[in-house]
Amino acid sequence: MKKIFALLMICALVLITGCGGGNEPSEKKSDEVRLGMIAHLNATEQKMNEIYNKLVEKAGLKLVKYTPKFYDNLNQMSMDAEAGNVDQLSVYGCVANYFTATNDKFEIDPTFKAGIFNDSFCFAVRKDDTALKADLDKTIDEMKADGTLDNLVKTYITDVKADNIPAVEIPTIDGAPTIKVGLTGDLPPLDLVLADNSPAGFNTALLAEIAKRLGRNIEVVRIESGARAAALTSNQIDVIFWAIIPNNDMPADIDKPEGVEFTVPYFSDNITHLKLKK
Repeated sequence: MKKIFALLMICALVLITGCGGGNEPSEKKSDEVRLGMIAHLNATEQKMNEIYNKLVEKAGLKLVKYTPKFYDNLNQMSMDAEAGNVDQLSVYGCVANYFTATNDKFEIDPTFKAGIFNDSFCFAVRKDDTALKADLDKTIDEMKADGTLDNLVKTYITDVKADNIPAVEIPTIDGAPTIKVGLTGDLPPLDLVLADNSPAGFNTALLAEIAKRLGRNIEVVRIESGARAAALTSNQIDVIFWAIIPNNDMPADIDKPEGVEFTVPYFSDNITHLKLKK
C-alpha cells in the first residue's frame, strides 16, 4: 500500500507541475514575438491575436507568431519593452522615426513588412453633435483642396526634426464659441506636449488652422490616452483625435466608441514595429 500511495503522489505531482497546473507563465515559443500595442476598445488581446496573425500570414510573413499585449499609452509600452516583457512595439511610421531619433535604445525592425497595416487619422465627436462634425468635415476637405494640409504634413511630420519640434500657438478670438479638444501628448510628432507644457506637433498645428477658418476658440484639455472615449462621451471634451483602420479584414467597429462618429480622415500612416537594439 505504501508503494501504491507513493506512486500516486508522484503521478499527481507530475500532473500539477508538468501540465500547466502551476502559476508560472508558459515558456515563450521560439517563433513567438510578444507585441506591445495600444489597446483597442472592441477587441480583446486574444481576438487581436487572431486578426493580426491572419493578416500577417496573408501578407506572406509566416516565420513568426505575434502575441499582442495591450497598453493605454506609448510610454507604458516602451518601459515594458525595456524591462523585457514585450519584444516589439506596434507604432505608426512617423512615431517610429521620432522615437528612434530620441531614444538610442530602439530601432525599427527591418523584417516587418511596412504597409500590412495602415491607419487613418480623424476627429471623433459625439454622435449627436452633427453640426460640429459637418464643420470639421468641410474644413478638412477645404484644407486638402487648397494644399494647406499637405504643407502641414511636410512641416510637422516629413521635415520636422525630433529635437526641434516647435510649440504651436492657437489663435484666440474674443467672444467666439469654444471647442474643447482632448490632447494626450503621447504620440509625437503627431500629438505631444513640450517640457514647458506647450502643445505642439502636427495635430496641434491642424487645430490652429481649423480654429482660424471656423472662427472658433480652441481649448486644449490634457487627457490620458486610455480615457479618451470616456472624456468625449461624458462631455468633458467636444473633440478628440482618433485613428481608424480602413481595412476590410478588420472589424469595422474594432476601435469605435459607442455614441461617437468620426470625421473624414486628414492623415494616414503605415504601422511599423520597433525593437530594442541588441
